[in-house]
Amino acid sequence: MTLKLPAGMQINAPIEARFDEILTPEALEFVAKLHRAFEPRRQELLQARVERQARIDAGELPDFLPETKHIREGDWKVAPLPKALENRRVEITGPVERKMIINAFNSGADSYMTDFEDSNSPNWFNQIQGQVNLYDAIRRRISFTNEKGKEYKLNDRIATLQIRPRGWHLDEKHVLVDGARVSGGIFDFALVFFHNAKEQIARGAGPFYYLPKMESHLEARLWNDIFVMAQEHIGLPKGTIKATVLVETILATFEMEEILYELRDHSAGLNAGRWDYIFSCIKKFKRNRDFCLAQRSVITMEVPFMRAYALALVKACHKRGAPAMGGMSALIPIKNDPVANDKAMAGIRHDKARDAKDGFDGGWVAHPGLVGLAQEEFQKVLGDRPNQWDKQRDDSFGPKDWLNFQPEQPITEAGVRNNINVGIHYLGAWLAGNGCVPIHNLMEDAATAEISRSQIWQWVVSPKGKLDDGRKVDAAMVRAIIPQELAKVKATVTAAGEDTATYDQAAKIFEEMSLSDNFPEFLTLPLYEAMA
Repeated sequence: MTLKLPAGMQINAPIEARFDEILTPEALEFVAKLHRAFEPRRQELLQARVERQARIDAGELPDFLPETKHIREGDWKVAPLPKALENRRVEITGPVERKMIINAFNSGADSYMTDFEDSNSPNWFNQIQGQVNLYDAIRRRISFTNEKGKEYKLNDRIATLQIRPRGWHLDEKHVLVDGARVSGGIFDFALVFFHNAKEQIARGAGPFYYLPKMESHLEARLWNDIFVMAQEHIGLPKGTIKATVLVETILATFEMEEILYELRDHSAGLNAGRWDYIFSCIKKFKRNRDFCLAQRSVITMEVPFMRAYALALVKACHKRGAPAMGGMSALIPIKNDPVANDKAMAGIRHDKARDAKDGFDGGWVAHPGLVGLAQEEFQKVLGDRPNQWDKQRDDSFGPKDWLNFQPEQPITEAGVRNNINVGIHYLGAWLAGNGCVPIHNLMEDAATAEISRSQIWQWVVSPKGKLDDGRKVDAAMVRAIIPQELAKVKATVTAAGEDTATYDQAAKIFEEMSLSDNFPEFLTLPLYEAMA
């Protein structure tokens, strides 16, 4: 199958069945238009990240921006939200895989964030088939039959759809315009918006988005300008698009009100993306010899720096009339172990009860089996109200709270092994095309894999990276453990009836990324180059 491409565009990938319904000449012209208008700014902003990281590596600490003080102190609100976004008590997330889309829509959640990003392995097939799947789902034409003949269809009542494109750092390597790769985020957004925005409006809910991994209000301004051009292109009023920003970088915490301000015509609030946030803290302060975080299992939402970030997010959102969305516990239901399952469910209940009491308007779950439990905890606090946008917090937060990185211990051999095991297991699955993987009774995605490898790197580099028994975490220790944990991962994968072909490569990549002199910015960058 061949496509009619706009002047200056190349697509270096196979065109499977129905891909031509998405990669139409008009849609690709729109991709090219957005690329030519905004790619220079994306590159400038990515370079600004590099320059700021160099300053942080040299000892600079983030603080509020003096040039945006007038925004923080100004009297403004985001534009009113449509009724479809008033009730978001429970949001479910998952990749753009056909069966998962149907199950998420039918889960009973108020909202469903479908994901082209962290829970999705962005090979070419997944990205374009995901577009086909959403095209069908939005028109309620989606169905799926598994190998046993079981059929999946949409219920009459389904969750409100929100769509997460890729972050600014990711390219779509298969599509070139004027010889340069297009932005993965612009590519994902452009196709799904062009084909579906008017259909979503006709059906009463959309177009709504989630925006990941931003580090500054200028990155939010870029999205806002893209939204303005996109709406003009297809003839929609300014402000039709609504987008929630994931605050999942430590630097974005210092600019939460500014991010809301830049997107004020299009804002649907902020979300506390906890796992990427932890990774961001490690990444940003990796060269600071005073910084060293304890193993992941003890970095909860109740340690001081995480608690301050979450409460500040609620304060910023409600001050500006925007929803404040809680993040996702990685716990999932555990089959065939009632005791372990009860413990996991108690953890979920505690997580959602805390968020509701703190003022969040809703929270995320990773599994349909958790929707009812999360609903119960928000119901206890909200009653019949769809949200608690009116709940104002009077706490005061700033650098001293957000940069108070405790605890530093424990770091245990079991913690080192768990990071290596999870990292290899996730990378192997990702290379095989699966970006959302249950491992050790937790739902892992790219964010939790990033914590795994960044902690190993940091413990090796930091003088504080010592085990509870006094041993220093070093490269020799990591290299000795990797083959041991690789064998365990392969045994687990084989027992599940899956292929282990990608896991040796995953272990090699994990070792290189955990022990290289220069810290690779994102796992997904070299992984993406390694995949077809």
